[in-house]
Amino acid sequence: MLQVRLLRCKIYAILLGISTAQYLTNGTFSIAGPSNVRYDTGMFGPDVEEYHYFYDQWPTGIAMTEHNKTIVCYTRGEENAYTLGMVSNTTAEVAYPSLAYNTPADGLYQMIDGLPYGSNSTDALIKIDVIWVLDTGRPTINVNGVATLAYASIGGPKLVGILAHNASVLYTYTFPADVHYYDSYMRDVRFDLLANVTASGSGIAYISDSSPEGRTGFIMLDLDTGESWRQLSQHNSTQSTPEDVPSYNGLPFYTESNSSAARHLIGGLDGIELSLYGDIMFYSTQTTDYLYSIETSYLRNNPASDSGSVAAANTAVENLGQKGGKAAGFVSDSLGMIYMLMPETNAIYIYNTTTMLAEPYVRDPRMIYPDRAFSGYDGYIYFVVNQLPYQPAWNDGTGEIPPALL
Repeated sequence: MLQVRLLRCKIYAILLGISTAQYLTNGTFSIAGPSNVRYDTGMFGPDVEEYHYFYDQWPTGIAMTEHNKTIVCYTRGEENAYTLGMVSNTTAEVAYPSLAYNTPADGLYQMIDGLPYGSNSTDALIKIDVIWVLDTGRPTINVNGVATLAYASIGGPKLVGILAHNASVLYTYTFPADVHYYDSYMRDVRFDLLANVTASGSGIAYISDSSPEGRTGFIMLDLDTGESWRQLSQHNSTQSTPEDVPSYNGLPFYTESNSSAARHLIGGLDGIELSLYGDIMFYSTQTTDYLYSIETSYLRNNPASDSGSVAAANTAVENLGQKGGKAAGFVSDSLGMIYMLMPETNAIYIYNTTTMLAEPYVRDPRMIYPDRAFSGYDGYIYFVVNQLPYQPAWNDGTGEIPPALL
């Protein structure tokens, strides 16, 4: 999944003009029929506008540049022509920065000892998570009729910096095998470019590893030296919740495929967001109702130079309590509030960092799995709706009906 970010961009405070009490009074419920029966409208909060329609590929992330380019990423599989795209009109996208850059010369994957591994190309995009672009290096391929997530090869998973105005590649960072494991899955990234956060002064990237095989945690990358390390590896707060049964659109949900019976959803570290001043990381997994935080100073300590940093980070995690359901992506605003995309309720909630409470923000029946969001330079929140629970890999090959929405 992608989230393209140039900086820690913020939503303008004007979007926060409606209080929680007003949401609950002016939305959600209405009255119908001669008996004045109260019913749930499925809506509250500001108007949701349809900005773009996806008919060819299912999006997993979104970003806007200051020059009004809309950049989108997709889960890469053999059926998709490219991983990173740019919106060209209301219903179409083109490969970005080029189709060639989205196409590894040796193909999407190779078989090693009977197991599929993603390409090790450092010069082409394989699968994007997040003009900084995070490439997971693990495409979804078809093996004996079954959708399979290929393992990562060194050089395939990478962080790429693309100059927005001319689409030229400035930086490419790769990860060693003891930082990005073969079964790692980089899902999201946040940047702190303040000069005082690293010795080099070039800033740091915080990357979530949501490994479906269970080796979850945070990966940190020094943007000057290229050195990377891990923290909170397989910490309980980053792990998938056992036997989780989410509810989407009023229905309990189990994953199904042609190769297996119904089973529980697996989803580790997912939504991440920095506080207003970058000193706190808020995070959650895909399968928990709980919100967690940790001071970023603990994440920035490299175990290679501080042997006690792992234990210190593991004990520094704060459980902030339940947030009203399970969340996907996070994004923040200029007041430091955390917007949490809530697929179970077709909604976006706010975690108020002052009151430390979850608050309603917007809800709409069209928001069938809001997945990733971006804070626009124009005062809007842009978010992707991609019907994720109905994708073939989760729903026995059926369910998604185009278009997906931005």
